[in-house]
Amino acid sequence: MDTVDLLLHPVRLRIVHTMSGGRTLTTSQLCALLPDVSKATVYRHVGLLADGGLLEVEGEQRVRGAVERRYRLRRERAVIDADTAAAVPPEDHRRVFAVAMATLLAEFNAYLDRPGAAPAADLVGYRQHAMWLSRDELAALIDEMRDVLMRRITNEPSPERTRYLISPILFPAEEPPAAGGEQPSPHPADGT
Repeated sequence: MDTVDLLLHPVRLRIVHTMSGGRTLTTSQLCALLPDVSKATVYRHVGLLADGGLLEVEGEQRVRGAVERRYRLRRERAVIDADTAAAVPPEDHRRVFAVAMATLLAEFNAYLDRPGAAPAADLVGYRQHAMWLSRDELAALIDEMRDVLMRRITNEPSPERTRYLISPILFPAEEPPAAGGEQPSPHPADGT
């Protein structure tokens, strides 16, 4: 199974998210962090991610007669590069987006189901903003967002840090302007 196929499953994507930040976790620890997913499902998907090279065994120990493995995310393997993304046909983008949204919804529901969940106190945000951008402005915005995120994406877990998910979603909401540059009128024909 290639990286795209491995990541195109909500449980596997949640495991990848949970393993981020340089964490080394056992499958039992993953099960505790994903209480809404059955243990059998977590074990099966950890096996698939390990077989696919996205997780590697960091160490092993015997626990009550069984071998317990500690896994680490191979971050460089858990990425879909720009060339691969560009080769994906539009219908597959629909599937990828659906998996991303299902994963995000599962993560958000798991958060809300935790005792003491406090969206306002935790600074939870889910906003959408519409903005008009030229191609150059869009490229600059993406670079600026990437710079901000990359400065913090390598943060490792610590007692004062909480793991947050941030999911930038960007797509044109309308057809691009005609070749002549004519923009649709911002007001309806009745003049309002």
